[in-house]
Amino acid sequence: MRVALAVAVLAALVGSAVVAVRTPPPGPAPQAAPAVVPPVLFDPVAPAPQPAAAVATATTLDVPRLQISRSSLTELGVDDAGVLIPPSSIAVAGWFTGSAVPGEVGPTVIAGHVDSYEGPGIFYRLDTLRPGDLVTVGRSDGVAIRYRVTDVVSVPKDAFPTRQVYGPTPGPELRLITCGGEFDHSARRYLSNVVVSAVYADAS
Repeated sequence: MRVALAVAVLAALVGSAVVAVRTPPPGPAPQAAPAVVPPVLFDPVAPAPQPAAAVATATTLDVPRLQISRSSLTELGVDDAGVLIPPSSIAVAGWFTGSAVPGEVGPTVIAGHVDSYEGPGIFYRLDTLRPGDLVTVGRSDGVAIRYRVTDVVSVPKDAFPTRQVYGPTPGPELRLITCGGEFDHSARRYLSNVVVSAVYADAS
């Protein structure tokens, strides 16, 4: 069963950062989510994975506006404390394997670095995406899932919209996450997250 709910916090890595997630202890059996509800009202219980997509993984990322083309995706898991282990390179993003497989019901979560002492990361210009922009996530079975951006927000770390990002959704959705906002030089960390939300457009 996929992760029911993730609590997002910011992980700083020598001036670069991605979103970290902490998984909750096992809870009661998941309940079916309403067909259509406002995001703020989502029950924090993830839907069951869809059998047709369960054997696939997210492997590539295309974001034309950011000039990202067929970039490989790493697989992101969590450590013993339940915190997301970020990509080892700032040049690639990673798919959180506890989130939905691209194209299945639920949010597919992809996180990447904004920058580091080495220079800009793959999501350096993530905040320049606009509603209507297209993002394509390729799967290991050769299917490409295309999403259309609906929202781009910058939120303080301490006000991260956990339910909207990781909670159940009526259909396939996508979240792209990185750091943003002001940089705290003393702590060497960004104070905000950039969160891009997108909905399913089509598959090929």
